[in-house]
Amino acid sequence: MVKIYVLDTNVLLQSPEALFSFEDNIVVIPVVVLEELDNMKKAEGETGANARSSIRNIERLRLEGDLLKGVTVNGKGKVIVEKNFVDVELPSDLPEAKSDNRILKVCKGLSEKKRNRVILVTKDILLRIKAQIIGIKAEDFEKEQAADEEYLGRRAVYTSDENLKELKKGGISADSVYEAEENGEKRIPELYENEFILLKSELSEKKTRLGRVENGIIKKLEYQKCTPYGVTPGNLGLTYLQEALMQPADKAPLVIVKGMAGTGKTFYTLAVGLEKILNHPTGEYRRILICRPNSQFDDDIGFLPGDEEEKIAPLMRPIIDNLEQLIDSNEKHRYDNEAELSDKVSEIFDRGIIKTEALNFIRGRSIVNTYLIIDEAQNMTPGQVKGIITRAGMGTKIILLGDPNQIDRPFLDERTNGLSYACEHMKGSPLCWQISLLADECVRSPLAVDAIKRL
Repeated sequence: MVKIYVLDTNVLLQSPEALFSFEDNIVVIPVVVLEELDNMKKAEGETGANARSSIRNIERLRLEGDLLKGVTVNGKGKVIVEKNFVDVELPSDLPEAKSDNRILKVCKGLSEKKRNRVILVTKDILLRIKAQIIGIKAEDFEKEQAADEEYLGRRAVYTSDENLKELKKGGISADSVYEAEENGEKRIPELYENEFILLKSELSEKKTRLGRVENGIIKKLEYQKCTPYGVTPGNLGLTYLQEALMQPADKAPLVIVKGMAGTGKTFYTLAVGLEKILNHPTGEYRRILICRPNSQFDDDIGFLPGDEEEKIAPLMRPIIDNLEQLIDSNEKHRYDNEAELSDKVSEIFDRGIIKTEALNFIRGRSIVNTYLIIDEAQNMTPGQVKGIITRAGMGTKIILLGDPNQIDRPFLDERTNGLSYACEHMKGSPLCWQISLLADECVRSPLAVDAIKRL
């Protein structure tokens, strides 16, 4: 049976193409949604851009037919603007003046009038709860959601001792490794391009080698013994991360790194960038460019005092903290002279080696020969992450860093944020390298490790 999907405004503000994502079903846009889009069309950043894009999509449909009667999309579905049901009664504790409740009126009116199943599609959790209260089914917009099972970019498998020896000579077939099931059976895993592999001997688990999948072959790591900017990877996850970051931009233009706070994501990424530009200049990159999205900041930057770098300085404090540790590796005496340490950090910015920018300023640009770090990428929307990746020019390496479990932006969660979206859709791409740093790979402090285990 054909279903009726009623769209909330926040769905279109995140994904303007949602109008065309419901196959042969009916998509209903309440008039209040049109009003909210009109109010948002002049907003700064992605919100305004998506509101305008949604309005243009609706206008194209209007030119094709009568939206009040319904316009066919994709040759089988239909989009309708619904202006009726203003007199539908809701419970007294749901005031009709509120936009969310006007949407609920449309849902209730349609469900009473039509035989079709009515489903409210919204990213607002509380609105989904209110819909359930009045007997309306509600769902999140799922097209941009990542899979339930998180892709880690790493795997442990078993193989023969002979294969461990062959790894150094040019690699081994991905079909020659297996995982051990609980019942003792062997299972050939589906390995993805650029997935990192911990090879264990089937005779002794203590005998191991590290590799990476490339064109159906597991090859040994190339940069395992490197120490970028004097830093040594202290665990398996950072060894994998080092391999991905040290690869040239033409081979690994996109690196996606997930991990809890304290696992060394930002620290190690900066270390490799400084190694490439300062310690052993390769000419690959002109500079390090750092962006750090924030749930309110991207839209409000124009109202903050100072120039661009002064406006975003509070967001970049974690970057400064990491640079202080990299510039002076002597933990015992690092902060003996705070002024001198601050001058050293400032010099890196003054020389243009590192530059910081607001995320919304990247829209429309083509960035070339740049080591581009997007910190806290879990606070990006799918549209933003697509915009960032498609801005990459020749010679640019993009590194997305974040923790999908630490979302600060409304209407995003661990499955719908831009970091998880990029992870799911770029999985298996020969141009994308991914790695998840595990909780027990925290390198911040003994207290941080203990808190991760206990809290």
